Amino acid sequence: MSPWKHALQAGLFSVALAGCVLIAAPAWSIEPLSFRDAAEETRFRALTAELRCVMCQNQSLADSNAMIASDLRREVLDLMHQGKTDQEIKDFLVERYTDFVLYRPPVRSDTLLLWLGPGAVLLAGLAAVILIVRRRAAQLGDELEPSNEE
Repeated sequence: MSPWKHALQAGLFSVALAGCVLIAAPAWSIEPLSFRDAAEETRFRALTAELRCVMCQNQSLADSNAMIASDLRREVLDLMHQGKTDQEIKDFLVERYTDFVLYRPPVRSDTLLLWLGPGAVLLAGLAAVILIVRRRAAQLGDELEPSNEE
């Protein structure tokens, strides 16, 4: 192998290795959350399970691996260390991200369909099944009755 080709391969390998290190560098900068005691950790886990990741949409803040979820978890812990209650923390996040951040939004006129919709669909389906069963039973009843023509 010529010295130029060997030097080119070594250079490309070095660039690729440096790129891999730079890509992985943010993972090393993530510090674990530090809790004062087990009760605080339990409260934190319960609270972040009730909050939705604003990026992932179908994951809780506790389950999401998105960077914004990591930032929000750190923000929640900071607010807890400041002595904020769970409701104050939720209010703070709702102020910034709207009710979307809550897995259980409050019952209001603009969320009424969200709360009552599943029950209404279930009742409509049940009514449709009952109606179909009654019609079929009536049709079968008419077919099974003896005719008076004999």
